[in-house]
Amino acid sequence: MNELPRSLKVVTVWLLVGVAVFLAVQTWMAEQQRTRFELSGERLTLRRAADGHYHWPARVNGHAVDFLVDTGATRSALPAGLARALALPVEGAVRSQTAGGTVQGEVVRADLELQGGVRIDRLRIVALPALGAPLLGMDVLGKLHWRQADGELIVDLGRGAAAN
Repeated sequence: MNELPRSLKVVTVWLLVGVAVFLAVQTWMAEQQRTRFELSGERLTLRRAADGHYHWPARVNGHAVDFLVDTGATRSALPAGLARALALPVEGAVRSQTAGGTVQGEVVRADLELQGGVRIDRLRIVALPALGAPLLGMDVLGKLHWRQADGELIVDLGRGAAAN
């Protein structure tokens, strides 16, 4: 029997190397995602993500949402398209001051359940048309005991967790 051509052997080796690198990167990314959020007893630790922000996984009316923690935001906000997709009830219009200027949005109501057991029922949330990601504002964070240190946001869930 004839041996495989040399070029086929080279291509096979490079494909195997590529698959190994791909799997290594996927494993590393999964580990980074997994270690961003840690719950130990009544202490929740959020680690700063590669984008420089803290992300807090949550459910809004039962649907998975990844909130960006924004200590500079007075109220929590959702992209208007997401609010519509979740069929959140609209309570009225609102003008919001954002980093990009004043924008017109809507006030909606939703049940919010943050990973770690923080739950707020019927939270008033601002739905903004040009918002890139859901924001968790001081309307929620102000009800919690938290601190930032060394790239971590530490929340003490045993002291004043948000209530209904």
